[in-house]
Amino acid sequence: MTDAAHIRSLTALRFFAAFWVVMFHYWPKLEAPATPMLVEKGYLGVEAFFVLSGFILCHVYRTEVEIQRFHYGRFLWARLARIYPLHLATLVGLGLLAAVAGLAGFAVDSNILSWEALPANLLLVHAWGFAPLAGWNHPSWSISAEWFAYLTFPVFAWAALALKTRPLVAVGLAAGGLVALYAGFERAAGFPLTQATIHWGALRIVPCFALGCALHSLWRARPLTDRASALLGAAVCGASALIAAAAGGHDALIVLALGGLIYFLAGAAQAGSQLFGHASLVYLGEISYSVYMICVPWKIVFANSAAQVLELNGEQLPWPVWIAGVLTIIPLAALSYHLIEKPARAAMKSWADAWEARRPSAARA
Repeated sequence: MTDAAHIRSLTALRFFAAFWVVMFHYWPKLEAPATPMLVEKGYLGVEAFFVLSGFILCHVYRTEVEIQRFHYGRFLWARLARIYPLHLATLVGLGLLAAVAGLAGFAVDSNILSWEALPANLLLVHAWGFAPLAGWNHPSWSISAEWFAYLTFPVFAWAALALKTRPLVAVGLAAGGLVALYAGFERAAGFPLTQATIHWGALRIVPCFALGCALHSLWRARPLTDRASALLGAAVCGASALIAAAAGGHDALIVLALGGLIYFLAGAAQAGSQLFGHASLVYLGEISYSVYMICVPWKIVFANSAAQVLELNGEQLPWPVWIAGVLTIIPLAALSYHLIEKPARAAMKSWADAWEARRPSAARA
């Protein structure tokens, strides 16, 4: 079976999902007559992350659950090491930035320094309905949703195992459940679930995560050996997602197409394809979490600084300046990855290894 670290195409895909979200957040700062529908649908890059998360976590951990060697505490610590240090760093950074801006006489959005929302942000439950408003680094709501999925991962894994011999049934149930939940939620709440953040973010991840788990079951039970067919499937699903997004199609259809893209890309890798496997693309995928987490703080800094330096009357930036702001995210994300994300993750892993080494042998058995 393909090792998780070797599904290079899925690692690279993370960057494209993150960049789609970046476009969604940055386009309003551009001097442009209108926002393309493809950009307006950029919030669905988060859904791509959620489906990927379910697929990859099942790929890495489902066997451990199946043979009853899954250690819940170690799993949660590893996931916390993956998401929390950078979340904390961006939260503190935004707080300091807002404080300095306030002292310098600049207007600061009161939501950024929302002390009421701080406890929920620190506990990673601000997408569970516990935060009164979207304060601090708003994109981190999806990290809170991921934490919910991590806490409940055994349930998803057991469900996948229950249907491991009927993977098409699993995919059908996950896809049907996603469509039904999207329709029911919008009728009840008056807005799409795919646009929920701090109040319903924990629910928003559930259908996508379940779809990723089900697609992994299909990928594992029925390996794709025909590289050409897998690549064709990836091309059709990817093109369908882009066309549907550009045409303003229903979010459920776009998410299902993204799920198909993930499945066929993994299948192509399974069949030996190197599509999206170039080292540069894989590296961009590795820093995609930093891209996602710093994009809004950097937008605030860059847009306000550019407006001051260029003496702009409004908040919209000329094309060359806007492009510079977008492209600068990549080197900044690389710095964030190497200075914060990667070393903090390694440190937390070393702490876990040290604690494990100190445990009595009988307790570790």
